Amino acid sequence: MAVEVQPMVVPVVDMAMLVVGMDLLLDLAEVAVVGLEMADWYLNMARGPLRHLLNLYSTKNNFSRVTNFLHSNRFLHHLHPFESRFYPSPHPQITNPMKFKPSYFTQFSDFYIFPYFNVHTICALSDNVKKEPASNLTEKVESEPKLECGGDGFTESELGNEDTWSEHERLNFVQIANRDPVEIYKDIRDAVKSEKQSRADWDTLTEIFRSFSKSGWASSQALAVYIGASFFPTAVHEFRKFFFKKCKTDLIKYLVLLGPGDGADKFLFPVFVEFCIEEFPDEIKRFRKMVDSADLTKPHTWFPFARAMKRKIIYHCGPTNSGKTYNALQRFMEAKKGVYCSPLRLLAMEVFDKVNTLGVYCSLLTGQEKKDFPFSNHVACTVEMVSTDELYDVAVIDEIQMMADSSRGYAWTRALLGLKADEIHLCGDPSVLNIVRKICSDTGDELVEQHYERFKPLVIEAKTLLGDLKNVRSGDCVVAFSRREIFEVKLAIEKYTNHRCCVIYGALPPETRRQQATLFNDQDNEFDVLVASDAVGMGLNLNIRRVVFYNLSKYNGDKMVPVPASQVKQIAGRAGRRGSLYPDGLTTTLHHDDLEYLIECLKKPFDDVKKVGLFPFFEQVELFGAQLPNITFSQLLMEFGENCRLDGSYFLCQHQHVKKIANMLEKVQGLSLEDRFNFCFAPCNIRDPKAMYHLLRFASSYAQKLPVNIAMGMPKCSARSDSELLDLETRHQVVSMYLWLSNHFEEESFPYIKKAETMATDIAHLLGESLLKASWKPESRNARNTKLQQEEDVYQRPRSLVKLQEKKRHEKSLPKQRLEKVAA
Repeated sequence: MAVEVQPMVVPVVDMAMLVVGMDLLLDLAEVAVVGLEMADWYLNMARGPLRHLLNLYSTKNNFSRVTNFLHSNRFLHHLHPFESRFYPSPHPQITNPMKFKPSYFTQFSDFYIFPYFNVHTICALSDNVKKEPASNLTEKVESEPKLECGGDGFTESELGNEDTWSEHERLNFVQIANRDPVEIYKDIRDAVKSEKQSRADWDTLTEIFRSFSKSGWASSQALAVYIGASFFPTAVHEFRKFFFKKCKTDLIKYLVLLGPGDGADKFLFPVFVEFCIEEFPDEIKRFRKMVDSADLTKPHTWFPFARAMKRKIIYHCGPTNSGKTYNALQRFMEAKKGVYCSPLRLLAMEVFDKVNTLGVYCSLLTGQEKKDFPFSNHVACTVEMVSTDELYDVAVIDEIQMMADSSRGYAWTRALLGLKADEIHLCGDPSVLNIVRKICSDTGDELVEQHYERFKPLVIEAKTLLGDLKNVRSGDCVVAFSRREIFEVKLAIEKYTNHRCCVIYGALPPETRRQQATLFNDQDNEFDVLVASDAVGMGLNLNIRRVVFYNLSKYNGDKMVPVPASQVKQIAGRAGRRGSLYPDGLTTTLHHDDLEYLIECLKKPFDDVKKVGLFPFFEQVELFGAQLPNITFSQLLMEFGENCRLDGSYFLCQHQHVKKIANMLEKVQGLSLEDRFNFCFAPCNIRDPKAMYHLLRFASSYAQKLPVNIAMGMPKCSARSDSELLDLETRHQVVSMYLWLSNHFEEESFPYIKKAETMATDIAHLLGESLLKASWKPESRNARNTKLQQEEDVYQRPRSLVKLQEKKRHEKSLPKQRLEKVAA
C-alpha cells in the first residue's frame, strides 16, 4: 500500500535533527514505495552525520541494510516507545540481535565517521521488508565491496550502483590522508583551475575555512612558524582564495567528509604553512625579528656578570615576627659592603635610621630621596632602585614573596637574578620557596634554607567585638580596607569611647605614617588605638596587642572580593612583637560572621607560587620598537605583551597604569621613546585627575626644553574637612612625583629640587596635624548627587512656563514608558 508523505522542512544543524532524520527514514523504510524518493529529497536537506548515512544507503542494494540498522538503533534517539505514523505503537520487539563485524566499518572509523557502529546491535527483522536470517545477512555484508563515501554533495546519480564503479573513479581517502602536505600544496599550486563542485560542497568548504580561521589551536601553532596572531586571519583569507581557485575534487570530497572541526584543521594546517612560507616570506621574516626582540625566555642569561660569580643564596623562610629579617640585617651590618632592598620607602628609611644609629654608615636611595652618608659602604634602597652594576659582599632582599606580585613582581625577580653579591639573603614566607629553588638550579647558585617559627603563636580570640566598637581596648589595631571606613571607625571610637586613634593608610606619605606609628608606640600619650588599612602589613614596627578586622572583603577596582588568605596572615601577624609591651599576638574580627573566614585563612597553608613576574628593560622595548616604527608607545606596549615569549616559570607583569599614562602623553610632541618610558613609570595615582594633570604639564615642559616648575601653591594650614585633607594628599603626591622625575632625568630639567623637598616635608607635617584633629565624617561618593537633590527640593521660580509644561508632560509619560518596558 502506498502512503503519501508530505515533506517536512526542518532545520538540520544539530544532533536533534539527526534524530528526526532517522525517524523519517525508518518510517519511509516501512513504506518502501515512497522511500527512495523521500530519501533523495532529504539528502538535499541533510547535514553532518545524517547526510553521510543517507549517502551510504541511498541505493536500492543498501536500502534494506539501513532499515535493519535503524530498527535496531531506536534507542539512539528515543528512551521509550512513541506513536508512529506508519505502524502501531509499541514497536515490534527485536528478537535476534546481532553485530556486524568491525571490519565492515573500518573504512569509516579511519575518518571518524560513525565511530560507534561496531558496538551497536543490528537486527535482521523489520515489518515491511523481506526478513533474512542473521547468518545470510552477515555473509551478504562480507561479500559486498566496501563503499567509499565522498561526504556532502553526493547525489544518487553521482553514486550510482557501487558494483559499476571503476578503481579510477573511487576516492581513496586513506591515500589522501597519508599524503605529504608538501605534495598536496604543490598539486594545488600547479593545478590550472578548480574542478566544478556542487553547491552543497562549496557551502561545507566555506564553513570549514571559517572554522579554521577561528581556530585557537591553528593560531597558536602558526606562531611556531612566525605567523603572528594579528596576521593569521589575513593569511587564512588568502589561503582560502588560493584553495578555492585550484583545488581538485578528491581533496574537496575528503575535506567535506571530515567536516568543520579539529580533523579538517589538522589536515589543512601543514598545507597552510607551506602556502605561507612561499607567499609571505617578508612577513614571516619581519615577525621573526619582532619575536626575537620580545624574547623574555631564560632571563637569568640577561646578567652575565652575576652568572660568572659563585653566589650563595640564603633563604630566611618563616612567618611574621619570627626573626628572619633581624638575622639577615645582622649579616648586612657585619659585611664590608652591603645593600638592603626594601619593598617600601618607609621600610628603607627605617633601616637607614636604625643602621646609622648603631654606628654603621649607611646611605639612602629611593625613587624620591638620595641621601649619601660620607664614607658609607652600605645602602638601604627600594628594590626598584637597586643597582645590578655594583659589587657587594652581602645583599638582603626583603619580602621576597613579592616576586609573585602582578604589578611589581619584576623588581624582585630582577634583584634575585642580577645582583652581584657573594651572599644574597632572601626574607619571606614559604610561598616562593620552590620557585627560588628552580631559579637557583638555572643560575647555578648555592641555596641554603633557614626555616623559622613564630616566637609566640598567634592566638585567635573566639569572642569577637560583637559588632560594637565600644569593645575596643588599648593596643588594638582595627584594620579596614577603604579610606572611608578608616575615618568612620576613627570617628566612632573617639565618639563613644575614651580612646584616641592614630591613622595609617596607603595614600599617606611615609613621613606621616612614621609619625603616626611613633605616636601609637609611645605609651606616654593618649593615642592608644590604631586604625589602619592593609598598609600596616609591612614596613612598620608597631606595638600591637590585638589585630581586629573591621571586615574581610575589599573592593578590587571592579567588585567586592574576599581578602586573600596570604594578606590576612600578613596583617594578623603584626600583632605581638618580641621585645614590645605585647609579646603575645591576638587577632579577631568585629563581626562574628567574619570569624570563620579568619580561622580558615590562618589555618590555610601558604600557596605554592608557580610563576614570578617579569618586565622588559627599556633596551628590550627599544629593540622591539625598531620593528614597529609607526605606532604609538601605548600600542607598542600592547604589541610587546601579545608577542613576547616567556618561560613556564614567569609571567609578564600588568602594566595598565603605564598604558594609561602613555595614552595621556600621546598628545605631547618632542618626547623620545626613553623619555616616554620613564614618564610612564612615575609614581602617579591614575585615578586622581589633579595628579594626572600635573604629570602632563611636567612632560609638556620637558618636551619643550623648558625648566620644569612645580607651579603649585603651599597650603597655609592643616585640613579642616575631608576635601581639604584629600587636597593635601594630592599635593604631596605631586611634589613626590616631581622629586622622582628629578632623579630619573637631568638635574637641569628639574631645577627646583630643594623647593620640592621643603614642600614635601611641610605638607607631610600638615597631614600629621590634620589626622590628629580629624573629627569629620568622610564625604560620600554620592555627596554631589545628594546636594543636587536638596537643591531640587527647594522651590525655584520657573524660568519658562513652556519648559515647566514640558516637564509635567514628561513626568506623566514616565509611568507609561515603564509599563511598556515591562510588557516588552
